[in-house]
Amino acid sequence: MLKIVSNFPRETEILDPVFIEMSDGVRLAAKIWLPKNAVDDPVPAILEYLPYRRGDGTSGRDALTHPYFAGHGYACVRVDMRGSGDSEGVMLGEYLKQEQDDALEVIDWIACQPWSTGKLGMIGISWGGFNGLQVAARNPEPLKAIVSICSTDDRYADDIHYMGGCMLTENPSWNSFMFSINTTPPDPSMVGNKWEELWLDRLKGSGFWLEEWIQHQRRDDFWKHGSVCENFADIKAAVYAVGGWADGYTNAVFRLLAGLESPCKGLVGPWAHKYPHFAKPGPAIGFLQECLRWWDHWLKDIDTGIMDEPQLRAWIEDPVPPSTYYETRPGKWVAEESWPSPRITPRVMHLSPGGLSAEKGATVPMTINSPMTVGMMSGSWCAYGLDPDLPGDQRPEAGGSLVFDTAVLEETVEFLGAPVVTLQVASDKPVAMVAAVLSDVLPDGAATRVSYGMLNLTHRDSHEQPEALEPGKTYTVKLQLNEAGHRFEPGNRIRIALSTAYWPTAWPSPEKVTLTITTRESSLTLPVRQASEADANLRPFEEAEGSPPLNATTLRAPEYENAFITDMTTGLVTHRLWADEGTVTYDDHNGWTVASAHEQKISVHPDDPLSTELDITWTENFSRGAWEVSTRTRTLMRSTATHFVIRGELEAHMGDELVHREVWEKDTPRDLV
Repeated sequence: MLKIVSNFPRETEILDPVFIEMSDGVRLAAKIWLPKNAVDDPVPAILEYLPYRRGDGTSGRDALTHPYFAGHGYACVRVDMRGSGDSEGVMLGEYLKQEQDDALEVIDWIACQPWSTGKLGMIGISWGGFNGLQVAARNPEPLKAIVSICSTDDRYADDIHYMGGCMLTENPSWNSFMFSINTTPPDPSMVGNKWEELWLDRLKGSGFWLEEWIQHQRRDDFWKHGSVCENFADIKAAVYAVGGWADGYTNAVFRLLAGLESPCKGLVGPWAHKYPHFAKPGPAIGFLQECLRWWDHWLKDIDTGIMDEPQLRAWIEDPVPPSTYYETRPGKWVAEESWPSPRITPRVMHLSPGGLSAEKGATVPMTINSPMTVGMMSGSWCAYGLDPDLPGDQRPEAGGSLVFDTAVLEETVEFLGAPVVTLQVASDKPVAMVAAVLSDVLPDGAATRVSYGMLNLTHRDSHEQPEALEPGKTYTVKLQLNEAGHRFEPGNRIRIALSTAYWPTAWPSPEKVTLTITTRESSLTLPVRQASEADANLRPFEEAEGSPPLNATTLRAPEYENAFITDMTTGLVTHRLWADEGTVTYDDHNGWTVASAHEQKISVHPDDPLSTELDITWTENFSRGAWEVSTRTRTLMRSTATHFVIRGELEAHMGDELVHREVWEKDTPRDLV
């Protein structure tokens, strides 16, 4: 439960809109929470820089967070990126150099304000976490520290587009969201009569980003741009990297801890893709207080003790029955003084026809040709923890997988880090993928997913230079699963399950594949952690707090559906997501009313990878009194044996009048994907 706090050390005021002019004349819209009399008593600033519409898109989250920091003596500046919200210009893609250049100008503007001490921090989750790292790599002098939540240092290997060289269905799905939000208008009460010109520029100029994303199916310069792992030494600012086990981006926390030369701390909880003071699964923590300790140290030169504490705090999850939603995940906080930790040791378990064991067994070839529907219990690649989007019971997947279990455990096995699967594998096709799922099997047989990974086997040696498989040839490959922290307890079993499909998380290979796994030299390696007495003496996190919620009126409540539907006549399986965000009036914005909804359908036949089709429609509606605009976007994708086939459709209305319509169509050759 989030404790709402309204009495702060400093009284604050809100400045909105504030327009920051770039060197090319484009003005970016900002909302600033500012301690009163800051001109006489200047304060450091905290920047959050996003494309998600500060006036309505992130306003609920902003209300819980930024006034809290401002009340403790910080200027909080929430900026709409170029071409978003109430800012001018057109947004042409993710993480472009233009985005970073604008951020540098914003930082310089903030540092020169009379209320600013000239010291800045950046905070953000997801996109805002990405660009915090990317801007830090540009090394602006005023930027002293960042808090990067649910982000990545590697845009190809660990983002929403590709995983292990496999194309994620989140790739077109994420396009559909940005495709929709890029069509939305500025608020006329903020920008005046030029709102229509700004809106039409967006409609005609922002494009259909999926075209470009699908052209880059390997790790080329397109993805290297904005991937700070290319040179960690570029970052001089202090970095607090934060993630959650239920999120899609946690791996980056561990790479940043290991790779950065600047001061760095890591925090990983049980959370999905939300700020840790209100994220599910809980427990939530006093994250804003933790951030204040960070900001006070780096921006106010106050010794808060935060840098004297262990480099990494992580939540070790206890065994629980599988569920697609948890209010709370039981477990415990642990800490490591540094990462990689010298206290963690690898434990190798070998694959054999009888399961997983410490000793090598017989050399036996075992084959698997999975139905395309293995993966139905995978949950969302990036879960938000708000609806049933976590992985469910893994037992239904077992029939389409090779399954290897340990004997019933006689002792506790606790691990922290990335499990690794080593396979001796041969394929009967030149393009194939393998998925590996690590589960905790409870005494009643229920299987809770702990971690997973995927590998496009043509990427076995390189994401930059993939090579087709020679059918029938045996290769030794390593597949690193997602970082995790878990405790297997006595009476349970450890399971690794291997499959040739993982739908709907990954787009299937072009042909149905049979893989042959050779046991004895194939194994699972767990990073086992010995329990430490120091864990019981860690500084406890404070109670989760936030500032008062947004002043808004819900006119129509949200509705969500998440279902798999099987056509018993044709055998086609469809995953349908329906998310109606309801209708909300923002009371502090003169009756500004927003409604948004989307439907996503992705279908596949268990025996035909080329039957896969995706269809996503978004609708957006904005109104104030008699004034109304609406947009409808649609993203479609299918594939042949040789090409990905995509289509984008856009319609925009002012009242009942159609003001813009555009269609994009593109066939892109498959590049060993």
